[in-house]
Amino acid sequence: MTRWSVALRAALWAGLLSCGASIANAAGGTLRIITWADYVPADVAAQFTKETGIKVEVALSNNEELISKLRATRGAGFDLAQPSQDRILGPQQEFGIYKPIDLAKVQVDRIQPDLLATVRRNATIGGRLYALPYVWGAEGLVVNTKRTQINDYLDLCHADLRSRTSVRLRRPTLMAFAFAMDKDPFALYGDTKAYTALMEQVGARLIACKANFRFFFDNRDQLLNGMRSGELHAAMMWDSGGWRLNRENPDIKFIAPKSGALGWLDTYALPARGKNEAAAYAWINFTLRPEIAARIAKAIGNFSAAKGADQLTDPVLRAQFAASFPEGFKSVRWYPAIPPGLEEIEGRILDRVKAAK
Repeated sequence: MTRWSVALRAALWAGLLSCGASIANAAGGTLRIITWADYVPADVAAQFTKETGIKVEVALSNNEELISKLRATRGAGFDLAQPSQDRILGPQQEFGIYKPIDLAKVQVDRIQPDLLATVRRNATIGGRLYALPYVWGAEGLVVNTKRTQINDYLDLCHADLRSRTSVRLRRPTLMAFAFAMDKDPFALYGDTKAYTALMEQVGARLIACKANFRFFFDNRDQLLNGMRSGELHAAMMWDSGGWRLNRENPDIKFIAPKSGALGWLDTYALPARGKNEAAAYAWINFTLRPEIAARIAKAIGNFSAAKGADQLTDPVLRAQFAASFPEGFKSVRWYPAIPPGLEEIEGRILDRVKAAK
C-alpha cells in the first residue's frame, strides 16, 4: 500500500467520522423510536446520549401495531421505526408512511452485504430504498424433550399434546402451517384467488388443532412462563426465546422444523413525518459500530446485520445457533415483501380460527 493510499484512506475515514459527528451535533433534541422489546438497550441509549447529546425515547410495538400507529398519523410521531423487511412494501404503497433512506448519510460499508441485498429486494420502491437491515433471526419450534418429541409444526396437533401447545394468532402461524402442509404460500403472493384458497385450508387445519392450543400467546413472557412451568410441552416460537429457555433448562430446545424455519429480518425505517431525521441517522451509524451492534444483539438474543458484530457475539449463543441449525440457514424460508391486500385475507382467517369452538 502506498503512502498516498494510506493518506487517502485516513482522510476518507476522518471525513466519515466528521460527517457522523456533524449529523449528531446538528440533531440534538430527542430521538423517538418505535421498536420491539430489547431493541434499544438502556445502556446503549445512555452511551448514545452521552456521545451526541440526543435523548432517546422508546415506544414498544410489533409489526401490526407499528403500521397501525404510523397509518393513523400519516407517518408522524416517531423519527425511527423498526418494522420487519417484508412489511415495508405493502404499507408504503397503500399508506405512504415512510420516506426513502438517504444512503449518503449512512455508513453503508458497515452493513453485511447479503443482508443489505435482501432488504434491497423487498424494500425498494420506485428505485428508492426505504429500509436498512438491523437484526435477524428465525421462528421455529421450542420443545421440552423430556415431555415430547416433535419435528414439524403439524406435530403440535398430535393427540398426546392436547392442551399442551401454543401458537400466536398471527400470520407467521399461517405461513408455518402452510409449509408443513407441503404448500408454498410465498409462491402464491401474486395470485389472490389461490392464496385465499390456501389460507382457507390452513385455517381449517388450525381449527381442527385448536383443542391442542392451551392458549394463543400474545407476548413473549406468557409463552416463556408456560414452557418454564411445564404448562406447555411444545410451541411455535422465536429462536431467541427458545435459546433463553435452553440456557435455563437444557431439556428445552429450539429446533428448526422439518418444513423449514421462518427467517425474519428487522430494519431501520424513517417515518414519513418524523421531526428529527438527523438524530435517526446518527443512531443508525452509532448502532452499526461492531461493538455497539454486538451489545444490542446480546440484549435481543439474536444476530446483528452489522459487519464484525458476529465475532463479538456471545459464544454460548453461537453454539446454540449451531445446534439448532446444523446446516446453517440453508433451509430457512425468508419472508418476501407482502403485497397489499394479503393481510386482510389472513385477518379474516385468523378471526375465524379465534371464534371457532
